[in-house]
Amino acid sequence: MNQVAFFPIVERNMADNLTCTWTGASGKMYIYEIYARHPKLPPNEPGNFIYAKMDEHKRWLPIYIGEGNLTQRAGSDPRAVVCIDAKGATHVHVRVNSDREHRVAEVKDLLENFPQAYAPDGCNEKKSG
Repeated sequence: MNQVAFFPIVERNMADNLTCTWTGASGKMYIYEIYARHPKLPPNEPGNFIYAKMDEHKRWLPIYIGEGNLTQRAGSDPRAVVCIDAKGATHVHVRVNSDREHRVAEVKDLLENFPQAYAPDGCNEKKSG
């Protein structure tokens, strides 16, 4: 597995928000803003999100990687919410992205590099077929 998968880069952006750079299997880097769970975000903003927690070595571990309305995030899927809570996600990383095709491709790219986000360790479900 790519070493970057275990060491996402954490920095501050110009708005003084913490950011985390997640790298996909393709090598493409995606910059996400980090928020504690249940942040107040602008309504109806489309984008990508990663529910995560830190391990004992202060490394971010992805629990669920998704896309859609950033104000709802995984809230539209009750099973995912129960799983995210049970797995102990403490933060959500978000990235505004208005292009649905790009959002879906980004989720796929990140899941290929972070397979631990799939069940049973994480909460993403592998698509059959």
